[in-house]
Amino acid sequence: MTTEQSDHVTGETAHDEELHADAVRTLRYWAPAEAAQEALRHAFLALLDARPDACRRACAPGHVTASAVLVDAAGEHVMLTLHPRVGKWLQLGGHCEPEDASLAGAALREATEESGVDGLVVAPEPVHVDVHPITCSLGVPTRHFDVRYVVRAPAGAQPVRSDESLDLRWWPIDALPADSDLGPLLDAARPHLR
Repeated sequence: MTTEQSDHVTGETAHDEELHADAVRTLRYWAPAEAAQEALRHAFLALLDARPDACRRACAPGHVTASAVLVDAAGEHVMLTLHPRVGKWLQLGGHCEPEDASLAGAALREATEESGVDGLVVAPEPVHVDVHPITCSLGVPTRHFDVRYVVRAPAGAQPVRSDESLDLRWWPIDALPADSDLGPLLDAARPHLR
């Protein structure tokens, strides 16, 4: 291994440790309003305690991801992506990357990349967590331990579709796509939208 490769690995390890510590801190101090969310919070902490690589997509048993409930400036519309792999309208978000120092930062980065909108602002605390089975970029069945944040767009923001989406658009929060199962997420986000 060259010195440059060693420095790159050391840098990734430092970022991994920083992100892992942020995830533990964030979830340790977050106080969800519902008992089911509290139980999931403990499951997330158990994964983080057991796996120092829990924030890396290479963690095959399951890994922490970060999502964004991207709302317009008025808090009346949510931007959803028609996900190519899942085939449903979903919130923006995805895997943590080596450069991410925090879960909130990962959610903001994902929202910016997937929406094409600059000037987004992320709330400092999550509003919801979810665990779901998926076959992601690993190519094997795994689970996403998804930590979800409210992210607000500036007034007049218009989406710019990327390669990560079949479609991208604003939906009225009270009129989501028929096949959407985002109700619990948006219910948790609602108190933070005004």
